[in-house]
Amino acid sequence: MAAGSAEAFRRAGQVLEAMSETLYVIDGGAGKGSAVKVVNQLLAGVHIASAGEAMALGARMGVNPRLLYQSIINSSGSSWMFVNRVPHMLDADYTPLSAVNIFVKDLGIVLAQGRNCRVHLHLAATAHQQFLSAASGGFAFEDDAAVVKIYEKLAGISVACEEKDSQIITPAAFTSHEPSNIKIISKQELLGTLPPQWPEDPVDQIRSSEDSKQARVLVVLDDDPTGTQTVHGITVLTEWTVESIKEEFLKQPSCFFILTNSRALSSDKASVLVRSIASNVKAAATLAERSFTIVLRGDSTLRGHFPEELDAVASVIGETDAWIICPFFPQGGRYTIHDVHYVADEDKLVPAGETEFAKDAVFGYKASNLKQWVEEKTKGRFNSKDIASISIDTLRNGGPETGSVCIVNAASEKDISVFSAGMIQAELKGRRFLCRTAATFVSARIGLKYKAPLTPTNLGVPTCKNGGLIVVGSYVPKTTKQVEALRAQFPNSIHWLELSVPNIASGSIISRESEINHISRAADALLAAGIDTVIMTSRTLVTGKDDSDNLEINSKVSSALVEIVKRIQVYPRYLLAKGGITSSDLATKAMKASKAEVLGQALPGVPIWRLGAESRHPGMPYIVFPGNVGSSSAIAEIVASWSCKSLQIAKNILLEAANGHYAVGAFNVYNLEGISSVISAAKDEGSPAILQIHPTALRHGKGALVAACISAAKTANVPIAVHLDHGTDEQEILDAIDMGFDSIMIDCSHLPFKENLERTKRITIAAHSRNVFVEAELGRLSGTEDGLTVEEYEEKLTDPIQADEFLRETKVDALAVCIGNVHGIYPKDGPKLKFDLLQKLGEITSKHNSFLVLHGASGLSPDVIKECIKHGVRKFNVNTEVRSAYVTTLREPKKDLLDIMSCAQDAMKTVIAEKLKVFGSSGKFLNQAHV
Repeated sequence: MAAGSAEAFRRAGQVLEAMSETLYVIDGGAGKGSAVKVVNQLLAGVHIASAGEAMALGARMGVNPRLLYQSIINSSGSSWMFVNRVPHMLDADYTPLSAVNIFVKDLGIVLAQGRNCRVHLHLAATAHQQFLSAASGGFAFEDDAAVVKIYEKLAGISVACEEKDSQIITPAAFTSHEPSNIKIISKQELLGTLPPQWPEDPVDQIRSSEDSKQARVLVVLDDDPTGTQTVHGITVLTEWTVESIKEEFLKQPSCFFILTNSRALSSDKASVLVRSIASNVKAAATLAERSFTIVLRGDSTLRGHFPEELDAVASVIGETDAWIICPFFPQGGRYTIHDVHYVADEDKLVPAGETEFAKDAVFGYKASNLKQWVEEKTKGRFNSKDIASISIDTLRNGGPETGSVCIVNAASEKDISVFSAGMIQAELKGRRFLCRTAATFVSARIGLKYKAPLTPTNLGVPTCKNGGLIVVGSYVPKTTKQVEALRAQFPNSIHWLELSVPNIASGSIISRESEINHISRAADALLAAGIDTVIMTSRTLVTGKDDSDNLEINSKVSSALVEIVKRIQVYPRYLLAKGGITSSDLATKAMKASKAEVLGQALPGVPIWRLGAESRHPGMPYIVFPGNVGSSSAIAEIVASWSCKSLQIAKNILLEAANGHYAVGAFNVYNLEGISSVISAAKDEGSPAILQIHPTALRHGKGALVAACISAAKTANVPIAVHLDHGTDEQEILDAIDMGFDSIMIDCSHLPFKENLERTKRITIAAHSRNVFVEAELGRLSGTEDGLTVEEYEEKLTDPIQADEFLRETKVDALAVCIGNVHGIYPKDGPKLKFDLLQKLGEITSKHNSFLVLHGASGLSPDVIKECIKHGVRKFNVNTEVRSAYVTTLREPKKDLLDIMSCAQDAMKTVIAEKLKVFGSSGKFLNQAHV
């Protein structure tokens, strides 16, 4: 197809004819040939994608794919692309004749032309998305027919089909250890065919061997940091000198880890590294006079340098009785049954060789049967027929056997414990093993019992003014889904910084430096402002022409993330690293950690480390999040539990007050002067305080007032909470929760009791789901509250019986009560508070683990306040006296606006400081960080 001027054809016509079997000359001038080409590529791409979709649908409906193909090519629904590409799908032969990446590019051009011409190309956009998904799934350089793999994944089927018709396999068909046809299968059905588990718990037997120091020390060489995802109380070494390893042996541990990060290296470099580490382990064990077993902890989806790393270790420690292959990892949904390794996808078990992991650009494989996988990866050195396996039947009914290579089947953690007990017995009799396993084997082998996921409260992590840092390097589809869920759950409270992989992988040195510098500086500022920050690599997969190129790209991206984190000077509240290579490099290169302690898990399969004293940030919680672990909401769950909001600053402030038998002042603010006055007084007094905004002030100052309060609270060096005062409108309260308030007050006290209870309960559920502290009011105060007048005849004291029911039903965190207190100025004869009623209400709130709040503290004498604190009041609202101090200064002549503001601030600060003293909170946080 060619278009151009007559002169151009005169000059180039003979060349074009020689090049073409058929030459189409397009009228309209230069560029029209390209336009035809764009239309052609649109049709080609859509036809290939629709061919894959059609075949997947037919297979899902139970039609034999080859019979379906033969039928369609003779029907009117066929197309040239269907006829040409579907045979590739049927044969599962994706030798690239035209690669997936080509249609990523071509359909991208098509869509760009559509935008330029203002034509909405819906079909082309959908097809383009499918090719993008295929490319990111590891098929970028395979034939474009591989787009069908996306539909196969979504439909849970395989279009590939032999010439002979195949029968769908059922659980009952699994009678042999070597099934001839491995299919996706129901998890529940397959597990239901297995015999009952071994009746005894072998963990105590294992612990007895470990405690008596009879068992060999387990030395785990971890090819990325995620292998610690099932252990706790274990040391991780990121350096491997003979001296440091000897020091660990002398502590007589059951186990310790050495982080090799070898999965990020080429095969040759990984072998050299592992051989060197094994040599040092052997030398250190000799000096410490300890025996050991080496475990090469690898990915549970079978990616990694196998058998190269085992060969490297064997060259140092000599021949062993067997290589133990055990990739079972239930936390990630990995099961080995009848020698077939499966990856759970919701309620289905997918053979590992059919998953996205098997298409890894560096560590890809085809076999799901582990015997065949060993033969495949060792290039026939081990014949699958010669490889031993320990079946689940054996583990649940008898004892283990071993061979030169031994596959361990497992469908439960008890299966692995039974095997481990047998393995220890064999070692005590002199047998020697070399292991290539997933993480679950390690905890089973040393007899570690389950420990519930840890929270910041468990670890004593204080609320600090700095934000948390989340670094995402993993690009697997699971990670992308988790990132999308995180963004959806925290659309406003988390800031996102994206690292452009194309700029880092193939850009100039200048563009690389500019990218790194921009992100590190932005992250520093955000973290210092108390904002949780995500640094993530761009989600489009960038690949090279071969495995070496792919590793080089991974290395460049990882080194860029390391450089960014190294340049961040702020101490994050916590650091979460997503992806094995990312988490290893950040720990060793960015954080300079040579040792860490595994504290436990943030979620099943997600370890938390405490960095060693030698690191840049000693003691900092470091969450190591594997790329292929967790549900779509997993990152969001961790970030929610580790955010400042999760620690409920308001609740912590009042808990400290209850424990210290004092109260906390909550001061209404309207502008920057008011905010600064509260913060300055609290800092000088070493006291906690609460900044509260009334709805009328919120409507005036809007989001800017809230943002100023939140920023001031986060950067203060004493505990400060931000509270919505007297929220009466339900939507206004819900909007306040979204704006980032630490706590809210639901004031439905003007409603009948039952209506107050029901509305408060409904809003409280919404607030608690976002971890927001809730105060409510029962009883009706007289006086004036920011323009809201309540006549004295409407005053209603809080009923203790109603208070008990109200707290039981609503589950609010704090209750504001009326015992004769008023909003505004008290009468000349002073307040008439009913302390007997307050005592009863204090007992009731204490029973429901709620806090007692008293509004109208302006005008109460120090003696009255002390009596209220004695009866359990933990929060006093103060407004009138502070406002009066502000307004009074405005009446005095001043030279300049700044003088007015300064004098007003000083006047308010004096009142606030005096209140903090009277409330007993002064001095509680002197010389302490923001906890």
